[in-house]
Amino acid sequence: MTNNDIFKKLRVALKFRDDQIVDILQLVDFKISKSELGAFFRNEDHPNYMECGDQVLRNFLNGLVLHLRGTKDAPKIPGEVLLAMSTSTKRPTQQNNERKDFKTKQMNKVDNAVSSVKYKNKKKS
Repeated sequence: MTNNDIFKKLRVALKFRDDQIVDILQLVDFKISKSELGAFFRNEDHPNYMECGDQVLRNFLNGLVLHLRGTKDAPKIPGEVLLAMSTSTKRPTQQNNERKDFKTKQMNKVDNAVSSVKYKNKKKS
């Protein structure tokens, strides 16, 4: 199993986006761009695929520890951090209400005086 595979599995398991991974790497003063991250997550056959080095994975794991546990001065509870992340990535339910309101507005615009068309198609023997 390569470093790329481990990095991909951690990304999926923790439901991280590229910008969150960049923020975690900045906690340990490791700067990387989103495009470089995208190269790690590409298929091995892709022309822009790049091997994830030991240094990148090591810094990500150290940053992840700081992100989840915090520092000695300001400790965090990892479960609460993960719970806060999962609630912050969900879309607000207000959007669903807006969509329902839009649908009811559109249904009100429909002219009810027009009857549905009935087709008379006969089967040919």
